[in-house]
Amino acid sequence: MSTLEKLPVTVITGFLGSGKTTLIRNLMQNPQGKRLAVVVNEFGDVGVDGEILKSCAIPDCPAENIMELANGCICCTVADDFIPTIEALMALEPRPDHILIETSGLALPKPLLKAFDWPDIRSKITVDGVIALADAEAVADGRFAPNVAAVDAQREADEGLDHETPLSEVFEDQVSCADIVLLTKPDLAGPEGVAKAKAIVLAEAPRPLPVVEVAEGEVDPRVILGLGAAAEDDMDNRPSHHDGHDDHEHDDFESVVIDIPEQSDPATFAAKIEKLAKEQNILRVKGYAAVTGKPMRLLVQAVGARVRHQFDRPWKPEEARQGRMVVIAEHDDINPDKIRAALVD
Repeated sequence: MSTLEKLPVTVITGFLGSGKTTLIRNLMQNPQGKRLAVVVNEFGDVGVDGEILKSCAIPDCPAENIMELANGCICCTVADDFIPTIEALMALEPRPDHILIETSGLALPKPLLKAFDWPDIRSKITVDGVIALADAEAVADGRFAPNVAAVDAQREADEGLDHETPLSEVFEDQVSCADIVLLTKPDLAGPEGVAKAKAIVLAEAPRPLPVVEVAEGEVDPRVILGLGAAAEDDMDNRPSHHDGHDDHEHDDFESVVIDIPEQSDPATFAAKIEKLAKEQNILRVKGYAAVTGKPMRLLVQAVGARVRHQFDRPWKPEEARQGRMVVIAEHDDINPDKIRAALVD
């Protein structure tokens, strides 16, 4: 690649647990000749997604090409974190052909696009496209409001009222900013759920958008890479609930990190997480746990009450068998003591 050619960057956004890491992992393993680099922006102190991706590193995307920015929105820490990270990736030898940025599931993508307008990097990189992932089952179920029927009834009574939750605004902003939307986990939604989710996405889109079903993150890279959208120059066509604001807040959400003792049974621990999500309105749980008698580390990923777990790799000789979970909820629902009691006691 000529040094005068702008380096393409793809922003991968989507709600909590929509499958962003799985998608990137598949792109890493099927880069079609491109040398990739990845930036992962986590919400919370414990980096889970970055470590998952590093464990999948291959020659076309080695571990040193994967950088993690934890506990800070990259669009809020542009000078301190984002620009130095991009510059470090561009300085690698050989230079990456394409950079993938996985945003936090709570991120608003438009402020991130504005970060690409910084003079230090504007002449060097371009946003090739914004890919939004949406969990088909969750979207079809209308989980972006705590009580959809009640909200609909209130809107019918008074159309001037705005009863949208912060989660709905995140979802709508992600769709509005996208160049293509991937509907994930279609097997859980079923044909009717997928059709309903697609209709919801298209209703929220400010312009015609392609909507593609994707299972287990498997999509032809040619569908989402090389879009040439130059999204940083197309801001007016990507409306946001936060347009007109000089900054944006993350106070609607909060995370807490819980140290987890060694577990005797993965299924029993998963049941605790499921119960926690139902009783305390938890949005997301992700992290690791040690299991008695098992040399492998247990990776746990939960979206609401849907919990998935698997043994991902052996514990390293030098690391303590200490489990840690990041728990994310809306600000008013987070109670560290109750969460710790539910998972530890």
